[in-house]
Amino acid sequence: MTVGVPRETFPNERRVALVPAAIDRLRKAGLSVLVEKGAGEASGHSDAEYTGKGAAIAAGRTELFEQADVVLQVRSYGANVEAGEADLALLRAGQAVIGFCDPLANPQIVKKLAGTGATAFAMELMPRITRAQPMDALSSMATVAGYKAVLLAADRLPKMFPMLMTAAGTVQPAKVLIIGVGVAGLQAIATAKRLGAVVTAYDIRPAVKEQVQSLGARFLELGLETTEAEDKGGYAKALDEEFYRKQREMMAGAIAESDVVITTASVPGKKAPVLVTAEMVRGMKAGSVIVDAAAERGGNCELTRPGEDVEENGVTILGPDNLPSLVPVDASQMYARNISTFLLHMVTEGRLEVDAEDEIVRETLLTRDGKVVHPRVLELLGESPAGAQSQPQQ
Repeated sequence: MTVGVPRETFPNERRVALVPAAIDRLRKAGLSVLVEKGAGEASGHSDAEYTGKGAAIAAGRTELFEQADVVLQVRSYGANVEAGEADLALLRAGQAVIGFCDPLANPQIVKKLAGTGATAFAMELMPRITRAQPMDALSSMATVAGYKAVLLAADRLPKMFPMLMTAAGTVQPAKVLIIGVGVAGLQAIATAKRLGAVVTAYDIRPAVKEQVQSLGARFLELGLETTEAEDKGGYAKALDEEFYRKQREMMAGAIAESDVVITTASVPGKKAPVLVTAEMVRGMKAGSVIVDAAAERGGNCELTRPGEDVEENGVTILGPDNLPSLVPVDASQMYARNISTFLLHMVTEGRLEVDAEDEIVRETLLTRDGKVVHPRVLELLGESPAGAQSQPQQ
């Protein structure tokens, strides 16, 4: 079975789905690897490194898709709507494609993907269960995003993060507020603390308070009822607008006191909730910085413009729309481990076995035999999920 790794075509995407170091695991399982020419260059990996590990190089994209039985991508069609459209014509029945697909936000695109006959898997739907942890690419990329968000803030803030006692006097530490304490938020807390800032964090899920405190930060308590704020998978749930209105009112003071605000709050498949209003931004000190790590989902700040920097009343608002791509070497290494572990989970004697009874496979499987088979996507399409998971093994 041939595993194909195409070059990423999403604008400014510097990651690659498989790094040379991950190839040995696939070859030991009896798989061959084919990499599109130049696929790893943006993440620091030459074609020679891939061939040195036993991979072959495809001169072009068409050749790669023609020969590959399984295609591994960072951004598959759905998470790469415009440029990824061209790949639809290259997919075929019986071929498998694995990558980020953004299926809950783009269910109609999943339907078009099904029309190719390919078997598609969405990495962002990986269940958060113990045995799937090595495959959890969403958490891996969130770790990178949380780290990089703090560094962007430190670079743009016109003061230093740590407290310094010098002959010229005492430099007071920066005050950093992290909003949203998922994987990205926790990494942002840890990074800001390592840089010496005074860190406060807030999340609608009260269960994360101990995690925040364990990292040496203060947990901001607003006294709001949040018992319904977390789903069974550990992800934040969208709440009603009245809740968010009260939350914004109570959070305004903490934001005004902060030198840096980093927002990471997002709900899978939905637009990010607005947590920082224009009025709150105007209440911040000149020189303050907001890094909106949820910019790709529309942003947690009302003034965020995805992919752009905004200046408002002396406050800088950064809207990076692909933070992991700014750290492509380590982001690619982590993603390659996630996706190769997932692939090998489904490989038996050199062949791909799609076992829909396996929770890991069932929760990530989007399309099969020309049909959309994921219940949540079918529900978004207004179609019945009946029988979607009872199809025979490949």
